[in-house]
Amino acid sequence: MELYRKTLKEPARALRTGLTDSEQALWHRIRRKQIQNVQFYRQKPLRSFIVDFYCPAAKLVVEFDGSQHFEIGHQAEDRTRDAALAGLGLQVLRFDNRQVLLETDAVLAVIDEAVKGRV
Repeated sequence: MELYRKTLKEPARALRTGLTDSEQALWHRIRRKQIQNVQFYRQKPLRSFIVDFYCPAAKLVVEFDGSQHFEIGHQAEDRTRDAALAGLGLQVLRFDNRQVLLETDAVLAVIDEAVKGRV
C-alpha cells in the first residue's frame, strides 16, 4: 500500500506545514496513537493521491472538505477518488471543515468507532 507517485512527496510535505484550522484541531487529538493506540499520518501520499489523514492499521482515510467540495464538479472528483481508495481496501470518512471545528468530539467518536471496527 505504501506505493505512491514520488512527485507527491514534496507537495505532501508542504501541505503538512500549512494545515487548515480543522486539520490542525483534529491532528492534535489523533496524533501519537491517541485513538485506539493506532498511528495516523497527515497529508499522506497514497498511490496518486494525498489524503488528509491515514491510519494503515485500520486501513482508514479521513478527509476534510472545505467549501469547494460542495461544487458539483468537485463532488464528482471526490466520488471517483473515494471509489479508487475503496478499491485498495480503504474506508474513507469525510467531514466538513466546519463540523470538525464545531463538533470535534462527535467527529472523534466516529473515527474511534471506525478504527475499532477495522483493527
